[in-house]
Amino acid sequence: MQHVVYTEAKASELENLLSGEKTMLIRSSSDRQVPYEKVEVGDTLFFLRNNGEGLIRAKATVSSVLFSEKLTKVRSLELIGDYQEKLQLTEEQTKRWGGKRYLVLVGVEKVIRLYPFDINKSKFGNMEDWIPIKNIEKIKIALDEEKPPTNIMP
Repeated sequence: MQHVVYTEAKASELENLLSGEKTMLIRSSSDRQVPYEKVEVGDTLFFLRNNGEGLIRAKATVSSVLFSEKLTKVRSLELIGDYQEKLQLTEEQTKRWGGKRYLVLVGVEKVIRLYPFDINKSKFGNMEDWIPIKNIEKIKIALDEEKPPTNIMP
């Protein structure tokens, strides 16, 4: 499976993934929302920033996944603390993601910068920050026809 994943521009989340400083993503909710039980080890993640530009800029492979059981607010924050070295969350992010009943922690590896490309978002009614898809190629909109065929930046 492949996934389109929005990263937080204000926290430089994509840059931290590309540098290797950040090696884990988090999503949380009051119930079991995507990507809960929708992401698996070996899946491919395609990243874009949540700043309105809408361009896929990098990809990575899922190396680990943790789906929490129902958590108390305290245990949710403790679990985030346990993984903070990999998550590299800001205080604001910790407040937003912490305290929820369900956490999804997704380890990433092989983060690769891509030549930017857009995707057709019309197929995704209510845009979430994590969108499971079958094949990125079917929704890809090329920006530069002269890019290398691999789409991987040097």
